[in-house]
Amino acid sequence: MLRVGLTGGLATGKSYVGRLLAELGCPVLQADVVGHDLLKPGAAAYEPVVREFGAGVLAADGSIDRRLLGAEVFGKPERLAVLNNLVHPLVVKHEEEWLKSVEAADPQAIAVVEAAILVETGSYRRFEKLILTVCPDEQQVKRAMDRDGLSETEVRDRLKRQMPLDEKRKYADYVVDTSGSKENTAEQVRAVYRSLRSLVL
Repeated sequence: MLRVGLTGGLATGKSYVGRLLAELGCPVLQADVVGHDLLKPGAAAYEPVVREFGAGVLAADGSIDRRLLGAEVFGKPERLAVLNNLVHPLVVKHEEEWLKSVEAADPQAIAVVEAAILVETGSYRRFEKLILTVCPDEQQVKRAMDRDGLSETEVRDRLKRQMPLDEKRKYADYVVDTSGSKENTAEQVRAVYRSLRSLVL
């Protein structure tokens, strides 16, 4: 089995590329979804996060409000590090269990884990190949504003706190430029898939 990481900056089309890879037959796990599930009441990260950050991050129904939690760590690297230390090891554990189950089901699989901070956390080392999605800054800003309902200032603040895409390129085995049409992106993804498939057949 081939273990593949899929990463990229804010609004660079990671999830779209992940969907295309899934359509081509790759099992795909979205680490962000795993992280969100771990924060649900009763899940592994819920109690530790509420203990650390307090009732101020809870919605009326007792669930963790991710926007309130985000406000607690935004622009505070030391608090963000605390949150990541509570959640990230649990996400990695889940990923590893998922990868084992995929391999048991299909030793020829190309298993893809889509995650925003694979490079920043050093997690990229757990994968044999790394795919990076990129597009110009201005496109990232517009897409994030349209998708998340954020102001331009909010988006640019988030981008400033992310590792620059040019820096991430140094770690990537494949770069998919999503700045063109969806078909153009799909063509690039098919080429990446053919290359990956050649490594496991």
